[in-house]
Amino acid sequence: MWKSVAANGMSFLIVVFVALAGAIAWGQREFRAPGPLAEATFFEVPRGATLRRVSEDLQEVGAVSSAMLFRLGADYAGMADQLRFGNYEIPAGASMEEVLEIVTAGGPSQFRYTATYVLRLAGTGELRLRERVPGTGEIVALADFAYEDGVPAVYSDLVESGTPMVYRLSVPEGLTSWQIVEGLRAADFLSGEIAEVPPEGMLAPDTFEVRRGQDRQEMLDRMQAAQAEILAEAWANRQDGLPLASPEEALILASIIEKETSVAEERRRVASVFVNRLNRGMRLQTDPTVIYGITEGRGVLGRGIRASELRAETPWNTYVINGLPPTPIANPGRAAIEAAVNPDGSPFIFFVADGTGGHAFAETLEEHNRNVAVWRRIEAERAAESQ
Repeated sequence: MWKSVAANGMSFLIVVFVALAGAIAWGQREFRAPGPLAEATFFEVPRGATLRRVSEDLQEVGAVSSAMLFRLGADYAGMADQLRFGNYEIPAGASMEEVLEIVTAGGPSQFRYTATYVLRLAGTGELRLRERVPGTGEIVALADFAYEDGVPAVYSDLVESGTPMVYRLSVPEGLTSWQIVEGLRAADFLSGEIAEVPPEGMLAPDTFEVRRGQDRQEMLDRMQAAQAEILAEAWANRQDGLPLASPEEALILASIIEKETSVAEERRRVASVFVNRLNRGMRLQTDPTVIYGITEGRGVLGRGIRASELRAETPWNTYVINGLPPTPIANPGRAAIEAAVNPDGSPFIFFVADGTGGHAFAETLEEHNRNVAVWRRIEAERAAESQ
């Protein structure tokens, strides 16, 4: 009898082992087989999320067929505790094995939606909402808007639903500190108060990746630290013999260069004009300093400069004062700062707009007057065409 029991027991164990081996083989095939995702999608692994939560979320969005099998596969692969916080694109048909590799590899996050807030001269900003189409990488414009004009539903719906989104803050070169502060105050995705407007010129223009709810003052501190580093590096690598006594004077000159030209190839040549004038004891006579004397950096002038304003005695009016104004007139970018301390070796002391967005340069007053006459004709023709 005992032999029969032992034989039956052995048979049962064999059946169990065979079934277990079959289940393991089936599980391995399922884990490596193409997944159920019909179209590529973006998936977020929240900070501090457990494997159970992530596996259930993956099953809910249709990226895996079984949350339990995904967890078992992660345990078997020794990767159960290697989840990496971030936002990832999961391709269509990705197997559970491939999904596990994606959410444990880490690396730069990939977001379906990007909101870029671009600051403007008026002290506000424009938000540009873009979608990265899953699977193709194509970027599609969803909305461009200023908050004062109303928020489109496509953006508010994404915010209210908590959809993962990357935010970028774009600060163009040449804005004043007041304009930057006002632009930050108008951004609804930032938080916190700004105690005071930072010193003019000491904010580095750039595009910054930010998180929703990031503190406004923190962003200003970040820009100030970046500008201080840029200025120190440029001053350490400056040309010899410049008529600039300090990094602060270099920053003032850079701000004037920034406001005079947006053409990258011209910056060092424009810098050479101002350096030549300073070396000769000539007044800089640059219109942006007149405008700053009128507005003191708060908003835009919105009209042409009057003849009386060219003669007005303000601390910044370089038609009236000698040398550099007492402060920068805007926040210059790195290129303008580097141009200020490494100007071209040109002989030019004059320049005027040439009608193409650039400038015509001259060494003599006679040549400059001819260039001015050409520009006046262009202005007259444009005025006639606009009527």
